[in-house]
Amino acid sequence: MRISRLSGRGLLGMAVAGALVGSAVAPAHAAVKPKRPDVSISPIATYLQEEMDSLKFQEVLDTDPVTTAAQARTLKANSVDKDAQKPKQFKAGAAATDYQPIFQQPQVDATVIELDQDNRPVSSGTVLMSPQYPHGKIVLTDKDFHTSDVRWRQWDDSGWYTNKGQGTIDVVPGRENASTDFMLPYPASVLKLMINFGVLRLVDKGVIKLDDTYAYNPTTVSSLCGNASSDTIRNYIDASLTWSSNPASCALLKMLWDHDAVNDLNQTFQDLGLETLQVKETNPANGGHWSNPVTMSSLDTAKLLTLINGAPGTVWTAPNGNAVTADVLSPSSREFFKKELGDQGMNDVLSTSNWCGADYPAPGMPQVVPQRWIAADGTVTVDGDAYQHDVRPCNASAEVTFAHKTGLVSNSGSDAGIVRNLPGKNGRNYIIAVFSNLGNQYIDPNRPPTAPGAHPVAYSEKYAQLGLAIDKYEATLGGANAARR
Repeated sequence: MRISRLSGRGLLGMAVAGALVGSAVAPAHAAVKPKRPDVSISPIATYLQEEMDSLKFQEVLDTDPVTTAAQARTLKANSVDKDAQKPKQFKAGAAATDYQPIFQQPQVDATVIELDQDNRPVSSGTVLMSPQYPHGKIVLTDKDFHTSDVRWRQWDDSGWYTNKGQGTIDVVPGRENASTDFMLPYPASVLKLMINFGVLRLVDKGVIKLDDTYAYNPTTVSSLCGNASSDTIRNYIDASLTWSSNPASCALLKMLWDHDAVNDLNQTFQDLGLETLQVKETNPANGGHWSNPVTMSSLDTAKLLTLINGAPGTVWTAPNGNAVTADVLSPSSREFFKKELGDQGMNDVLSTSNWCGADYPAPGMPQVVPQRWIAADGTVTVDGDAYQHDVRPCNASAEVTFAHKTGLVSNSGSDAGIVRNLPGKNGRNYIIAVFSNLGNQYIDPNRPPTAPGAHPVAYSEKYAQLGLAIDKYEATLGGANAARR
């Protein structure tokens, strides 16, 4: 049985605002920018910060605001396996005025890495937005696209309300004196990038083969993972990456536990200098128990995708002095990984091609929709989710491919992938990753009712507007500079 990727707490109704929270957003402040004169800020970093600020993420509405300490405690108790929770059902006939403005500036973590013609990273921009940085703060990185100047904190469901968006659990030790303090949004299903990376590492080591059959036999059953199953590793990977199957992903994660490979995977991320990528406190018995100790920053996610994309020679040097190369995966594993990401069915976040021609959501990056999801009438259906829009006109005018993975729970929305221009279109070659706490609990004021039988628009259209803005930049200024990178 399929477990929907849409999730959220049941609508509690509009509670009377209590002393715990209010409806005001963070006050306006000047954009927070680095003050170190010896550091050169890339054009893409500046552009990313300006675009994020202009989109006014704080103007979304909260359909399920926390207004009491008891509700905050419930959030904390329900912070495990959020991906399996039932889809949120908005009140029938509810108008935007029935919902409250978001309590405070949301958390947004975004990175763009620009690549040269050989796929080497040449420039990057990372911007963090939160109640502390309401207009966005550019993260300073060194020549290896690494930062030690951010105190990364683990996501806290209730703490976002009760502690002004400040986390209390460090993700990377020894950052107490960092100039920036930021609570990472929960990655939701983008975490499946880490799981599948680990599986393909086992393939490369000869421990398993893609066409081996794996019998998933959990010793305990969770709502996230479902019952026992059996399939090839190749098919589990395809389901995990292209339509975000939770049961398939649990099977792959349990297989990693079976081979005692999870701790090795976490150490590999550390050795690669991807310190925020951590698959922690999951359950060896069933591959479930996905919770806030599973962490990803947009910067490290974008760098992981850079390795998956492939580049010659040393791509960067890790803090431990090791030269990091794309050979962390074999060429065949990298190509298979990219093919699966390129077959993504959920094109409804930074790209919104599945909603082709709709008045809402806004168009995102002009991505071509993979043919495997398109019916004879041009509409897209992904594992039962019907988008009810003819995507053929958008495919005819598409300009890029987007090999990506999306994620969604009530308080997390994310998208990360590799963008390349189609033949004859303006040059683009970049990685983009965006994480936010704006999951399907939050809606735009102009969000229309969902048509009967249609898949609901589950993300704010601000994601798509950001995706389109970045792609237009890369098609002009970014693409024009590619030859000089």
